[in-house]
This record gives sequence, structure tokens and C-alpha cells, in this order.
Amino acid sequence: MAVRQDPRSRAGGDRLGVVPPRDSELRFRTVHGYRRAFRVAGSGPPVVLIHGIGDSSATWEPILPALARHHLVIAPDLLGHGHSDKPRADYSVAAYANGVRDLLGVLGIQRATLIGHSLGGGVAMQFAYQFPDRTERLVLIGSGGAGLEVANVLRAASLPGAQTVLAALSLPTARWQAGLAVQMLKTLGTDLGVDASDLLRIVDALPDATARSAFIRTLRAVVDWRGQVVSMLDRCYLTRGMPTLLVWGARDAVVPVEHGRRAHEAMPGSRLEIFADSGHFPFHTDPARFVGLLEEFLHSTEPARWSPEQWRQLLRSPTTGPDPGEAGAERSAT
Repeated sequence: MAVRQDPRSRAGGDRLGVVPPRDSELRFRTVHGYRRAFRVAGSGPPVVLIHGIGDSSATWEPILPALARHHLVIAPDLLGHGHSDKPRADYSVAAYANGVRDLLGVLGIQRATLIGHSLGGGVAMQFAYQFPDRTERLVLIGSGGAGLEVANVLRAASLPGAQTVLAALSLPTARWQAGLAVQMLKTLGTDLGVDASDLLRIVDALPDATARSAFIRTLRAVVDWRGQVVSMLDRCYLTRGMPTLLVWGARDAVVPVEHGRRAHEAMPGSRLEIFADSGHFPFHTDPARFVGLLEEFLHSTEPARWSPEQWRQLLRSPTTGPDPGEAGAERSAT
């Protein structure tokens, strides 16, 4: 089934002056006085890629060129991350959703498919909740918000004094020791070892006190010493009629795969895909499979189109609403 293209979305791509499909470019816009960085590539129906905590739009480089063959891809650096400004500001999930909306508004993109990883999954879900009329589909990858459990290292990083520890990790001796620990985790075949290199890369992306402060502020908005503090489960019924794909790594040691199953049960009509040999970054461990899955999902589903009346009816009657179609089966990669 071919996906209908929203002419307003196409026009937004034209106004961007996008680069050739297999290339990407880091660009900047000032929104509310802060510089926002984002990567853009391709043309076609808009797709927005939202990275996780401490990460940046660079995390999408393994899949961005392939995805840009058929889509206009926008990958922002969230405020406080990457090349975007890092002010003393609101780093809540709701504020990030507003920031994505405002960036898309500046770029002339009216509607898009939202793809979020980890914290970015929570931001994508929040965006769909706050702006259903601007959301065509949802893709959540190892997303936060579906349970209390989270990696102990993130719980520890939310405690007082964590910024000092992060600063110490940038010292040459500590950095060498951290690298050795990563190699041991890989050698031992632990689940955390699957993602150890990516986690170390994120630590390396916090080179100064300003970046570390933004990271801690963001983390404390969603995690404390007991685990995750933000839940999307109470509003998952609102995805009824919204094409939703959940992707998890079976060996995810950051956000357990059980959270994917829990979200799948709570989201009417959603589809869950589990990558058997992947951890928290399935689009890194198996980018070809991930892009193929994503392309199939995008081309086999029609974009959601909500009216204010439909949204009001769904809020008033959470057990009814638009026909969600058949619930997708859970699938595992072999």
C-alpha cells in the first residue's frame, strides 16, 4: 500500500532546500533565542529522528543515508545535547516535545512520523500526546516511560555528586580504566557489554561542565535513585488509530525488553519487533534490518489524521475510539 503524501509536508521539504538523498548536513536555527542544531537529508514524507539522553543526532548516521532515499529526514540535537545550546533551562520531556514542535514550525514541517530512541521515545510519545494532529506515526526504540526499571548506572548518575564523577571520567587515567572495563564487559559477553561502547561514547560527548550539567538536569527530569519517574502507560490508549511500531533489543540492559512488551499490550494496534542479538541500540547493531523494518512499516501504514472532535471523544471514552485495526504480533529476529 502506498503512503499518501501530505502536500504541506512536501512543501516544507522544499522550503528547507534539502541536500541530496544520500547525504546529510548539520544545520542551525535559532528558536526562542537558543541555537538548535539538526541534521537534514533527503526529500519526501517527513520523518523526525529523536536521540536519547546524552546522545546527539550523530547517533543516526548508520541509518540516515538509507532512510533519506525516500524521506525527508530531520534529526535534531535536543537542547542541552550535541551542537545545540546548553542553557540552564527546562529539560523535561514535555519541554523537549515543545522544542521539536517549534523547530518543525520554523522549518515549515506541518506533520511527520516521529521516531524516538530511549529518552527520545518518551519525547516522541509526548509529542503525539500534545500534538496528535501533527503526528502521522510513532516508532519507539528502547523507549523510556513503560516501567520503573532502568540501568543502575543511570540511577547512580542522578545522585548528588554525579557531575564530579563525570568530570573525573574525562581524565586520561580514568578514561583508560573505563575503556578497559568496557573491553572486559564485551569479553565476558554481558548484556551491558553489548552497549558498552555506545555508553562510553556518550560519556565522551560530555567534554565540559556545561554539557555535564545539561545531561544531569535532563536525567533528573526522568530518573531518580529508584528508577524512571515518568510513565506513558496511563496515556497509551491514546495511540488507538495511530500506527505504532515498537523496536527493542532482547539484550537491552538500559531499558529491559519487558518494557517493550508492556508498552505493546497497552498500545492498541501496536507492533513489537525484538532484535534477538541487540541491546539498547538495535539500529547500530543491525542497521540494515532496522532500515528494512522501518521502510516496510512506513510504506504499509496510512498516516493518522486526528480531528479535535475525534481526540475529544477518545479522551472521554478511553475504551472506544477509532478502529485500531488488528494488533501486531510480537516478532523476534533470528
